[in-house]
Amino acid sequence: MPAFEQAFAILLPYEGGYDTNPDDPGNWTGGAVGAGRNLGTNYGVDSGSYDIVLSQLPPGIAKTMPMTVKGLTLEQAKTIYRYQYWNLVRGDDLPPPLALLVFDAAVNNGVSRAVQWLQYAVSTAADGRIGPVTMAALTKSIAEISINGVCAEFQARRIDFMGGLPTWQEFGLGWSRRLAKLLYQTLEMVR
Repeated sequence: MPAFEQAFAILLPYEGGYDTNPDDPGNWTGGAVGAGRNLGTNYGVDSGSYDIVLSQLPPGIAKTMPMTVKGLTLEQAKTIYRYQYWNLVRGDDLPPPLALLVFDAAVNNGVSRAVQWLQYAVSTAADGRIGPVTMAALTKSIAEISINGVCAEFQARRIDFMGGLPTWQEFGLGWSRRLAKLLYQTLEMVR
């Protein structure tokens, strides 16, 4: 099974189905609690960024998407994940265990931030874009500290950030479970 398919199957249960929790900023069209309308999140695709997501998809694909996230099918969500997250973090170019972690972070915390954590983990300039310098630093880091070491450092950076979020008090235990379990789930990824 291709790495994207594996990673998406691991990630999907964390993101769940349709949800309208009023305390989740992503459920609101304005991207903040109480801002705009609470149209919810479906398969992890949130109402706060849905219009932006649609504008960044190839036009032929964007036309096939529903007006709101509530109508998203699983296959449509998978298409969004491939274009908006996996491709942007160069998931096909990363070792599968690390690809899972960076992909999950991109979905949960944003693409640029996920890439910056990767760049910090491999001791290179953190510009939020994966190019030849980042890939060379990754190769060097894997040789020096192992893929497991890179994955652990990446995850430590992510945990440090997430623990400081104002929503940690409400969602932190669930996020902690997700972050801890993900390290074990990297072992499921075909190397």
